[in-house]
Amino acid sequence: MKRLLFILMSLLIVASIVLASCAPQKEVVVVTATPEVKEFKSKDPKTIVFTTYGDPENFDPALDYETAGGLVIFQVYETLVTFKRQSPVDFVPQLATEWKVSGDGKTYTFTIRKGVKFHNGDELTPEDVAYSFQRGLLQGSAFSPQLLLTEPIYGIGTYDVAELVAKKAGLEEAPVDDPEALAKVDPKVLQEVCELTKQKIQADNEAGTVTFNLEQAWSPFIATLAHQVSSVIDKKWAIEQGAWNGDCATWQNHYARTSENTPLRDKMNGTGPYKLESWVPGEEIILVRNENYWRTEPAWEGGPSGIPKIERVIIKNIEEWGTRLAMMKAGDADFTTVDMLNVAQIDPLVGELCEYNNSKNDYDCHPSDTPDQPLRLFKGAPGVTRADAMFNFNINVEGGNPYIGSGKLDGNGIPPDFFQDKHVRLAFNYCFDWDTYIAEALNGEAVQGVGVLIPGALGWDSEGKKYSFDLEKCKAEIEQAWNGEVAKNGFRFQLAYNSGNMVRQTVAQIIQSNWQQVDPKYRIEVLALPWPAFNDAQKNKRLPLFISGWQEDIHDSHNWVQPFLVGDYAVRQNVPADLIAQFKELVSAGVAESDPQKRAEIYKKLQDMDYENVLAIRLGIPTTRWYEQRWVKGFYYNPIYPNEYYFYAYSKE
Repeated sequence: MKRLLFILMSLLIVASIVLASCAPQKEVVVVTATPEVKEFKSKDPKTIVFTTYGDPENFDPALDYETAGGLVIFQVYETLVTFKRQSPVDFVPQLATEWKVSGDGKTYTFTIRKGVKFHNGDELTPEDVAYSFQRGLLQGSAFSPQLLLTEPIYGIGTYDVAELVAKKAGLEEAPVDDPEALAKVDPKVLQEVCELTKQKIQADNEAGTVTFNLEQAWSPFIATLAHQVSSVIDKKWAIEQGAWNGDCATWQNHYARTSENTPLRDKMNGTGPYKLESWVPGEEIILVRNENYWRTEPAWEGGPSGIPKIERVIIKNIEEWGTRLAMMKAGDADFTTVDMLNVAQIDPLVGELCEYNNSKNDYDCHPSDTPDQPLRLFKGAPGVTRADAMFNFNINVEGGNPYIGSGKLDGNGIPPDFFQDKHVRLAFNYCFDWDTYIAEALNGEAVQGVGVLIPGALGWDSEGKKYSFDLEKCKAEIEQAWNGEVAKNGFRFQLAYNSGNMVRQTVAQIIQSNWQQVDPKYRIEVLALPWPAFNDAQKNKRLPLFISGWQEDIHDSHNWVQPFLVGDYAVRQNVPADLIAQFKELVSAGVAESDPQKRAEIYKKLQDMDYENVLAIRLGIPTTRWYEQRWVKGFYYNPIYPNEYYFYAYSKE
């Protein structure tokens, strides 16, 4: 009976299973939690805040030649042509609508855009354009960017208008940066130089054109016209501020203006998308958008047009890295300057990584390993900046000089011509540790410099001659210097860098530490100077050894060999005239040569000459990193932009 019951129960269970399998099945829905998409929203979508260090020298586009001022000039003033988005070698019209070039490459005629107004309401005319260039050339100064224009307009190898004056007056020495000496030149010669300058750049208001008559064909001329030195200012307004009035009888009174005495130091009146609202030196610069900006069509496909989306730009001067980092963490800054020494602290905040793709000259972006973090990092683009430690061959001691101690080889200082001894310069090179510098100061993302060029430039040779870290060679060279007096007594001087620049501080500390390893009697005091004071001390040739850098103005090798070997930095270093003359011969030959292969050979020779004469400790060329908040839109990398920012292209969420 029990067995029968068991069988019946078993049959019922089987039947129920069969019936269940034949019944309609309900769909099983698996519910998983949707991950929350983190939104990145700005506290103020109409304002951009950029934190950095270093103050502008001035806002005179004919004079300012550093990136802090250049950044502001680039937003406020405009040029005849501008860059096509990220390309440093392709150009589109800006204040000109078109241009024509003569068959011999020496005459350029630009049609000036109509209906454009300056920020004060004055209408742009061809006369404003011609005046802007004429004023800049005649204002001159070896420390200005005018050298970019003097060569194509006055002739190869002429870097300042005073040199042209000297040639026409038959002077043995050109009165470069010497207004008093220039004013004593025969007035007929001064008049002739001014009239020649006006012939070189002619306005035709009726035809609406400006014509440039170059001294010789100049392949990078259009590139030069896209640089801030070619910014167009309002003639009437400039004269009202105290600038040159256009009279050839008075131009010499305005020659060699400085940051302290240019009437356009802190005043701006451009045609660009932003206007200067205020500048509090050492604190901040505020730009406001130009509500009447002229551009109605984009300069390139997909480019910006209309009034700027960002209403205000605030550039804050904050030297202390911890404060800049805290502002990025809190979302109180949209961009910040990040030295390579600090990337380990800010990289954990990166939620989106954009890596440079050389094949398309742009970035590929993707989430980082920490996609919920607020920052975006653009990484790996080839750099066009460099810094070097530069020797002063004849230190200026007029009125005393605190940077060289006693001024003697007594163990408590150095004499003004200390670095004229090649053994000293060689010793300082052998005492520098490039591997430590690149690893610690540049996060390993750089190559050691070979001469004055950068990777990819015509004539660059990665296998070229360069020095290496060797303390024994350092010791051997310094023992030969000054007939053994340096090794006998030691030395002491101050090595300066601009405060807030941690990379340059690290360079200085490496030099200091390695000399202490050689012998404690070799004393180098590392000194941080605010940017204006640091730059002023360089220009006045008072620093014995200083760490400074360069960002190329135009994408051409001439723009590296010229300033480093015969121009701006060679002047600041007081490189001997006979040596500059040797360099100048090849520099001029290089820019005049049209055959790229022959040009490259000339630049390789210049690299070797730089190595043999040991003008500096050539440091390293880093690749780039740019950090921004992920709510920022519109960034693209153009290596020629000062500080890389064109705020007109930006918007925020």
